[in-house]
Amino acid sequence: VKKEGEWKVLIMDHPSTRILSSCCKMSDIMDKGITLVEDIDKCREPIPSLEAIYLLSPVEKSVQALISDFQGSPTNYKAAHVFFITCPEPLFKELKKSRISKAIKTLKEINLAFLPYESQVYSLDRPQTFHIWFSPYRFWEKNKELEMLAEQIATLCETLEEYPAIRYWKDGKDNFHLAHAVLAKLKVFKVHEPSMGEGPDKAQSQLLIVDRSFDLVSPLLHELTYQAMAYDLLGIENDTYKYETTGTSDSREKEALLDEDDELWVQLRHMHIADVSMGRDLTTASLQANIEDLSQMVRNLPQYQKELNKYSTHLNLAEQCMRHFKGSAEKLCGVEQDLAMGTDMYGGTIKDPMKIIIPILLDPSVQAYDKIRIILLHILKNGNATGLPRSPCLPPLPSHTPSLLPLTPSPFLPQSGQLQPKRKVRLESTYQLSRWTPRLKDVMEVPGHLAHPSAWHSLSEPLVSTLPLSPPSTYFGHWHKNKPAAENPMGLRLLIYVLGGVSMSEMRCAYEVTQASEGKWEVVIGEWGESCGEGGWNAQVGDSRDPLGGEDPRTAGPAPTGHPCHPLSSRTWGAWEQMRLPHLPAAPHGLYLATRSPGLWLPRTILAQGPCVGAQ
Repeated sequence: VKKEGEWKVLIMDHPSTRILSSCCKMSDIMDKGITLVEDIDKCREPIPSLEAIYLLSPVEKSVQALISDFQGSPTNYKAAHVFFITCPEPLFKELKKSRISKAIKTLKEINLAFLPYESQVYSLDRPQTFHIWFSPYRFWEKNKELEMLAEQIATLCETLEEYPAIRYWKDGKDNFHLAHAVLAKLKVFKVHEPSMGEGPDKAQSQLLIVDRSFDLVSPLLHELTYQAMAYDLLGIENDTYKYETTGTSDSREKEALLDEDDELWVQLRHMHIADVSMGRDLTTASLQANIEDLSQMVRNLPQYQKELNKYSTHLNLAEQCMRHFKGSAEKLCGVEQDLAMGTDMYGGTIKDPMKIIIPILLDPSVQAYDKIRIILLHILKNGNATGLPRSPCLPPLPSHTPSLLPLTPSPFLPQSGQLQPKRKVRLESTYQLSRWTPRLKDVMEVPGHLAHPSAWHSLSEPLVSTLPLSPPSTYFGHWHKNKPAAENPMGLRLLIYVLGGVSMSEMRCAYEVTQASEGKWEVVIGEWGESCGEGGWNAQVGDSRDPLGGEDPRTAGPAPTGHPCHPLSSRTWGAWEQMRLPHLPAAPHGLYLATRSPGLWLPRTILAQGPCVGAQ
């Protein structure tokens, strides 16, 4: 719709704004002839001399706002070019019947209903799905939500020009239903775009659908790589790191955006914190020398200021990570690794886990939600809470953290209580506090021959390409921001969707496996919440509303019959309030779950005040 020398107004709603901002910068938009960007939900000054481009999600509120822009005389804009991220048939019919049809010059569906969070990580940006999926209060919304998820996953495949074979983890009927829904959507797209999935290597691409029960351990562990530590320990929100700089006279707060435009961040984010701290790029001595050199350059060439700020930011960030690690995380990591692996650092079997668990639970310097990480790992390993101490041994909860819904059987938990099936034997050297490898990595490393093939059901086979072989395409190799596609040569793609959220360790594995394959395959991983690492769980933690639909649970009426109702803090309600564990006593007090462990995509957990945990 761009014409030389002609300017237009760009109007978006919240979902489309998030999608566009994850793909490009404001300068890119301005280069395309956009003179003004507006929010469709806000009052706007009419500009009848300019045409407007609408980028909208298919929701009633946005559609009505679009129609109202062209009801008056004169209309708010000269004409409309309308693009929907997805557009169901009823929406087309509604627009066709309205007066706006005469003003619409362009009406298209672009099928882009996901956020490209990183170069190999996507999000469906639907944090409410967690509540709908697992809350017994909202089960009637589940079918509609499943259709939305399937539509979004299908648009991901279409954007990447993939028509993948679909596999799903057999444990969990949700995986089955979602896989069928995605296949139905892909078949519709294939009718409209017959070339979808055609091309060298694309015939081998796969879509794996798995729920969080596939690996409950990884989100519980403290991950000691740079990005994961920063988000977990420092509470980074919206990918923005806030810190104070100390000068000769005063200190001031600074902000730094941690994204893929920061080359140093991309270089360091998946490195172990020990390598970051000891590596030549961020050692205090060498970095201080670099900063001094850059300071001199800044005096002569101001354009070096940006590079100086990046070095300063990451020096501060690494120091803060290490400070928190030395504070309490170090003592936790060893216990977590022993419980997850079932062996100590020397390979000896952990015969009495209580010997390593009790000191952590009795340590007043350890946060309550960190203690719950240990408790959950113990329960996952043993299938019950036997041996855990009575709650008087544990510190009282903060005054703002009341009791939550008691744990009852969960769809997330393997009923056997087994921590993990037989795993791939890994011989590579690693740090003692980073011995655990996410189970998804076993799957990523052999995309053509899935680990535990009997546990994966096949819903469809990949297309047989009719095109001649040629070098792998790189056109869609890098969707995030405006990075050159040539940086990411690829072969076949392994697309992974995790019902229940992705841990940062699994995100890291996607990059590691892709790099190790030397261009043979690319792993793209994603989930349903807000963008991974973007404060998605923070948004849910801060939401004080009941999953039913907006009432504050502290003032709402009684819960439906058969469901306990406890007052909820505005900082403790979250998505996993109904996560259930087997063999726990059905007592009014005991072990409860709240929300989010920061940055790890498993909700923070607390211990409710009560007489006993696991007592009979």
